[in-house]
Amino acid sequence: MRIAVTYEDGQIFQHFGHTQEFKVYDVTDGKITASEIVSTNGSGHGALAGVLNTLHADTLICGGIGGGAQAALAAAGIRLYGGVSGSADAAVDAFLSGTLDYNPDIQCSHHGAHEHGECGNHGCGEHSCG
Repeated sequence: MRIAVTYEDGQIFQHFGHTQEFKVYDVTDGKITASEIVSTNGSGHGALAGVLNTLHADTLICGGIGGGAQAALAAAGIRLYGGVSGSADAAVDAFLSGTLDYNPDIQCSHHGAHEHGECGNHGCGEHSCG
């Protein structure tokens, strides 16, 4: 299994389409065997599914994510666990133990300016969701 997490400074980056890095974890028999931080090389939104495919990721943990990117991930056969915040490493540990708190109905469909500053149920902090 290969798990990718949208990543910034140890935390889960809150907008999939604007992530600059993924932290990718190799998992064997339910244990992390290796991890690395990989640049997206400026790819955004739907193109990021291709980046994940190239990395051979089969699972993605992220914050907010729009419908187009969700469709691209589904088409690529990548399982999505969205609406997650906090430490990337802690999220992967929770996923592996079956205790990851995620939102199966996550949407970040309000591109452009938005008044409340949220993607799904998680604030984007200093990052724009547009």
